[in-house]
Amino acid sequence: MANLNKVMLIGRLTDEPQQITTKSGSQAGAKFRCAVNNRRKNQDTQQWEDVPVFMDVEVWNWGESKQGDRVLQTLKKGQQVFLEGHLKMDQWEDKNGGGKRTKLLVVVENFQYLEPRAEGMGQPAPRQSAPATARAASGPRNGSGFDDYSEGGPPAGRGGSGGAGGTEDEIPF
Repeated sequence: MANLNKVMLIGRLTDEPQQITTKSGSQAGAKFRCAVNNRRKNQDTQQWEDVPVFMDVEVWNWGESKQGDRVLQTLKKGQQVFLEGHLKMDQWEDKNGGGKRTKLLVVVENFQYLEPRAEGMGQPAPRQSAPATARAASGPRNGSGFDDYSEGGPPAGRGGSGGAGGTEDEIPF
């Protein structure tokens, strides 16, 4: 039997990210809520409406990647982001005698900024946006206000600096 647990969302942060740690304190990360709109047709008016869905999100500092720290430093309430990750079911006992409780959340593996980061947030001001065809051919633009992939490096098969002798100007196709 095949299994697949993959989530891709585009949404806006509904609050400021908060720092989280494991019970042992060995790993750190960030948590926040994200609003994603679902579209549905109103049966009374026959008009399309946005119905918000609110997701709890965790981003951890895994290995060399410090994505949780980056979220805490750069993301703010209201910013739009692309999130890629998997679903996780949290379970705990309610302290008020309510029995077992559960919550479904998204654990982020990669994220991308969909809006320029504001000046003064630890990154240079974004450069002017080029047409979509020029952006696609220009390769990764880390540090420019947009990220084509997380700080952990480019996914396999994508160009970028730091790979096997690759440079930012090389396109692998």
